[in-house]
Amino acid sequence: MKQFYCTLFVLIALFTAPNAKAQDIAKMEDSLVVTADSMHHAFIPEMRQLYCEKFIKQLVRTLKTANSYNYPFTKLGASINILQPEDKKFRLFNWAVNVAGATIRYYGAIQMQGEQLKLYPLIDYSQELGSGLEDSILTNGKWYGGIYYDILARDYNGKTVYSFLGKNINNLLSNIKVIDPMSFSDNGLIFGAPIFSISGKKGTINRFVLEYRKDVSVSMKWDKDYNAIIYDRLISQMNDPNRKNTFVPTGQYDGLKWENGKWTLLEDALPVQIFKDGEAPVPKPTVPKQ
Repeated sequence: MKQFYCTLFVLIALFTAPNAKAQDIAKMEDSLVVTADSMHHAFIPEMRQLYCEKFIKQLVRTLKTANSYNYPFTKLGASINILQPEDKKFRLFNWAVNVAGATIRYYGAIQMQGEQLKLYPLIDYSQELGSGLEDSILTNGKWYGGIYYDILARDYNGKTVYSFLGKNINNLLSNIKVIDPMSFSDNGLIFGAPIFSISGKKGTINRFVLEYRKDVSVSMKWDKDYNAIIYDRLISQMNDPNRKNTFVPTGQYDGLKWENGKWTLLEDALPVQIFKDGEAPVPKPTVPKQ
């Protein structure tokens, strides 16, 4: 019920905030930074949620300023993630709030390019989703929440699909790195698309997921030199592929390369090398450069 009211509040705030004066936007950003600090660091968890609600209201009021899309929000970018794809068609505002203990709730809003505000709220559905993450088709009203750190735009069947790279603090035992495709439809945003061709999977999957043990570090990032997404290969320490919370990096790297309208698996993208004492690693990628 608490999540329902939070979701309802977000929707109301996004579409009922008053207009602002353009000359005030810099001052409004300063206020956003102060509220964001309390949202992240308030000692009492319930206060973080209240500050988050205040932050949403302030953010929407600020974005309703004419031509706010062109304002860089440099100061605010130190407190929350603000990303744009290569084509600059939209801008993402994205943050997380630790609401209690290990419980993290994710928030986001996508601002479309233009003089007047067009904003899509992202409503976190990750705790309710359960299994089936790889195959699910979701919307901005039911979004697999996370903190995004990169957006890659590619052409797919005559339209642009945006691949969001992000991380979700999944539960007490595991974390998840995800590549979540997003496209625009007449009804809003669609998350998930059959654009991943992975060996060992039947056909294609709609979302690429790496789930791994909580206390290990897993890399997954775009490498422009190799023209591919490079990520850690994982293996279960318990030799049990069903226990994702036992997965750890092997020291090997695989990749995903955009070919024929799909992210296609490239195994051993960075092959393992054996070094003599004193030698430094110089990887020789099998991913062809372009």
